[in-house]
Amino acid sequence: MRNKKAIKFNSKYPSMEDLRERAKQRIPGFAFDYLDGGCNEEVNLRKNTSEIREVELKPDYLTDYKGLSMETELFGHTYNAPFGIAPVGLQGLMWPNASEILAKASFDYNIPFILSTVTTMNIERASELTEGRAWFQLYHPSDNEVRDNILARAEAAACPVLVLLCDVPTFGFRPKEIRNGLSMPPKMTLNNILQILGKPNWALQTLKHGQPNFETLKPYMPKNLNLKHLGLFMDQMFSKRMNEEKIAPIRDKWKGKIVLKGVATEADAEKAIKLGLDGIIVSNHGGRQLDAGESTIKPMTRIAKKYGNQITVMMDSGIRSGPDVARALASGAAFTFMGRSFMYGVAALGAEGGGHTISLLQTQLQQVMEQLGCNTISDFPRHLV
Repeated sequence: MRNKKAIKFNSKYPSMEDLRERAKQRIPGFAFDYLDGGCNEEVNLRKNTSEIREVELKPDYLTDYKGLSMETELFGHTYNAPFGIAPVGLQGLMWPNASEILAKASFDYNIPFILSTVTTMNIERASELTEGRAWFQLYHPSDNEVRDNILARAEAAACPVLVLLCDVPTFGFRPKEIRNGLSMPPKMTLNNILQILGKPNWALQTLKHGQPNFETLKPYMPKNLNLKHLGLFMDQMFSKRMNEEKIAPIRDKWKGKIVLKGVATEADAEKAIKLGLDGIIVSNHGGRQLDAGESTIKPMTRIAKKYGNQITVMMDSGIRSGPDVARALASGAAFTFMGRSFMYGVAALGAEGGGHTISLLQTQLQQVMEQLGCNTISDFPRHLV
């Protein structure tokens, strides 16, 4: 485990809602909608957080309390906290250089960072910034040669954990993105241009760091690909629906740990165990794929209770604060991940946003643990009401 970095956050922004509001002020509306929005009527987006917050915890006040430790062992590495940075696509659209800011912060504070296939930093740079500690999330390519090449790059970059995505068999129907021209292929509307002109700091930072691109996918893209053909390329690039036949050869090839992300049912959790995977992340893609589905806390609780002794059960989607992390851990999660929360932080505070958000979450979680009389992360379930 690396040395602990001092926990210190900007007191002007002591909550995730403060960061969200500041982010909304600093970035163009189309970028904020991409970050903040869900699919269809955004019912599941709201349920994710509201139903986590129905979980209640009970304190032990009249007991000896000898302090706390947030250290959490996960796949052979001890992290400083029981939460990490979830994969998010197009991070550089929301704040220029966001991927690098978050990768650096994850290394400094010793928490996991998961790089998305479709974000704006490549595998090699993520590995460089984290000294080979970055996890990699794979959108499964249609072409097996491309799949094998990406896996070879991830292995060469020393990625310790491969995350396979299973909850995007089709692109989510997101009205805000469609209105803003962020569907595939994307288009720059007059309204979007006016929004950019109204956010000069964002525009200047974008000029400095360059137009965001799918950096990991660049070697596989046709040269001089224009926006009109980008949608067709992306549609042809990925096979979308994951199944056991696609996972099995990856399990054979990949020497490190494999996690399946997007699990939402006991049946899929059981298949992951049978395939010899090391972990699952119970997730509904942040409410961006199936509006009529369950919130994440409900299936995670059932899956952890039934299979938590057979596979590492983790969770993302809807977690926004230290108390939310505590609720998820008490409900059976071994670890948690957040996407939007960290993007709010970076969009609000730029280069300082990653460290601020990690410190804020650690401070909030520490207060909950001290209030409960909870010594270690593994003690959380005994505090569940």
